[in-house]
Amino acid sequence: MNARFGMKRPDAPPILDARYLASGTAVEQLPGPALPEIAFAGRSNVGKSSLLNALIQRRSLAHTSKTPGHTQKINLFEVRVAQARLVFADLPGYGYAARSKEARKSWGPMIERYLLTRPSLRALVLLVDVRRGVEPDDIELVEFWAQTKKPLVLVATKVDKLPKAQHIPALKKLREAAQKGVDARAIGFSAETDLGRAELWDAILTAASLPGQ
Repeated sequence: MNARFGMKRPDAPPILDARYLASGTAVEQLPGPALPEIAFAGRSNVGKSSLLNALIQRRSLAHTSKTPGHTQKINLFEVRVAQARLVFADLPGYGYAARSKEARKSWGPMIERYLLTRPSLRALVLLVDVRRGVEPDDIELVEFWAQTKKPLVLVATKVDKLPKAQHIPALKKLREAAQKGVDARAIGFSAETDLGRAELWDAILTAASLPGQ
C-alpha cells in the first residue's frame, strides 16, 4: 500500500508555463540535457496524452489520438512551476499489435537508449490501465528500468472507472505485481476528475530534486 495513504495530500503547483520543446527518433536528435527530465511511458491505449494534458492543465499540448500507437517519437515538453523548470518526455506507447514488428523493433532500442543514457533523466512514470492491471510489457520495462537505480512512479490510470472502495486494493495489487527490485510509488489517477494530480506532482517534484547522474 502507498505509504502516503492517510496523510494530507499536497497541493498541485500552479502551472506557470508549458510548451512543446522538441521531438526525435533518436537521443542524438533531442536538445542537450539542461533541465531535470521525467519520462512517461505506458501501453499505447493507457491514456498517456490525456494524463499529460491534465497534469499541465493544457487541453492539447500532448497530442491525443483515437488510433493507439500514434506516437512514434520521443516528444519533449518544457514545464515551469514555481518550484522548478522541468522537461517531460512522452515516450512512444508499446504493445499495440497493429503496428508492424519492424516499427516496434525500432522503438525499443530508441526508448532503452534514452532511459539508460540521458543524464538529466530523474524518474520514470509508468502508466497502467487500472482495469487491465500490470501486463508482461510493463513488467519487462520495470525490470529494464531497475538497472538505472532511479525512482519509478506507477500510475493507475482511469481509476474513475472503478468504485472508490476498489481504489486502494487496485493500487496495492498493481504495486505488488510490478515490483521487481524497484521501490515504486503507486498513484491512482483520473484525467476526467483530476484525482491523483496533486500526488503525482509531488512525486515528480521530489524526483526532480534528486541529483543527476
